[in-house]
Amino acid sequence: MRRRRFIIATAATTVALALSIDETPTGGRLAMSDITRARERINRLDAHFAAIGGEPLLTVATTYLDRLTTAADHCTYGPRVEQALHTTIASLCSSAGWAADDAGNLDAAHRWRTTALQRAILGSNPQAQARAWSDLAIHARRGGHHREALRISQTALTSRAARQNPRYTALLQSRLAISHAHTGNRPAAARALLAAQTAHDRIDPTQPAPRWLNFLTTAEISGLAAITHQAMGHLADAETATAQALTLLEPGLRRSHAYYTVQLAELQLAQGNTTDAHTTTAAIDTTHIGSRAITDRLATLHRALATA
Repeated sequence: MRRRRFIIATAATTVALALSIDETPTGGRLAMSDITRARERINRLDAHFAAIGGEPLLTVATTYLDRLTTAADHCTYGPRVEQALHTTIASLCSSAGWAADDAGNLDAAHRWRTTALQRAILGSNPQAQARAWSDLAIHARRGGHHREALRISQTALTSRAARQNPRYTALLQSRLAISHAHTGNRPAAARALLAAQTAHDRIDPTQPAPRWLNFLTTAEISGLAAITHQAMGHLADAETATAQALTLLEPGLRRSHAYYTVQLAELQLAQGNTTDAHTTTAAIDTTHIGSRAITDRLATLHRALATA
């Protein structure tokens, strides 16, 4: 455990140095070039999240948020830069929300996600608003508020981003499917899954995705479908979809790989396949993954296997 904490702390320090947060101006006049550099830093932060999880990045994200909000309060800028600055802060708040989620601090995650929505509205950015709504839906589901999560997902799907961009549609329909499953509406869950897959098939691979949406691959669509099947009690289908997700996942998405491997072992154990569950669990290495959400699930899985 001490070795894992040392690795996580070292990762946080390395990321903070690489982002050069201290170079962000806190006085004078801001230009679009400053916003571009801020966005590049946030993109790199999101890339690290996919690789190592959010727990070691929480302090980095919140420190950078302090720096950007100070710039917003004390620098001068024109209307175009102001709008872009709000959108950039919204993006960083969303990243901080995920980092707090991975660190097990759900109250902080909710605060950052709510702030992300506020900043996205101030920035008049439909993509940032859709992202914030999607994250708030996940937060509601984490707390067991499945009808709230359902309404949030439905609201997000009315956004301009969802109507115009199949990537956002695929993500939000996947979230909606999970919420329908948890509220017992299986036909609606099946329709949402089909809509998510249809939208994902419409994505133009030549059009680059926002960096934070790079995780939304075919593998992730399978993984989210597995969560829906699990919520409906279709454990065999959930296991098949989870195994498919793991087969399709890119090697660099280490956090997703750990997440879905834990999910696979949980599904195997739930179906009484203790031998497979032991084998799958033994292959999980979270030493370099900073996510309390994943390690807590793994600890629960170990305890369940010990008494199985």
